[in-house]
Amino acid sequence: MKKADFSADDTRWMRHALALAERAEQEGEVPVGAVLVGPDGQLVAEGWNRNITENDPTAHAEIVALRRAGQALGNYRLTGCTLYVTLEPCAMCSMAMVHARLARVVYGASDPKTGAAGSVFNLLTDSRHNHRLQAEGGLLGEEAGQRLTEYFRRKRAKPGL
Repeated sequence: MKKADFSADDTRWMRHALALAERAEQEGEVPVGAVLVGPDGQLVAEGWNRNITENDPTAHAEIVALRRAGQALGNYRLTGCTLYVTLEPCAMCSMAMVHARLARVVYGASDPKTGAAGSVFNLLTDSRHNHRLQAEGGLLGEEAGQRLTEYFRRKRAKPGL
């Protein structure tokens, strides 16, 4: 993972992803949101965690956004696109990004347990893959991480304490 100088557009899109994370939480999901932006800087698709709602272990915010983007563009290759996501992608999501040929992923909070953009694994830039993408983390990471921490704290709270 590379530390970056984030642009105003990067911050705007990550704020959009954070709003989607809030929507996920309102629906009883882990608060993770994702926004996919085309090479022209325009919104292509968005997603938020839907695992519980859809009874689908693959319905991570990133996968939902990638699926919607593929449908919107009529192509499974999302060349030149950037994905903004509030949490560092896992191995499943990272490999989907590699297969989709994204140009870049920007994420908020690092995931020290399952992160695959440098925290635990580094799948996005692995030279053994036929495609690598630019990975930049930490954008609004404290805010994104705090949302997740508070969500799990509430979820794990014991009644009557």
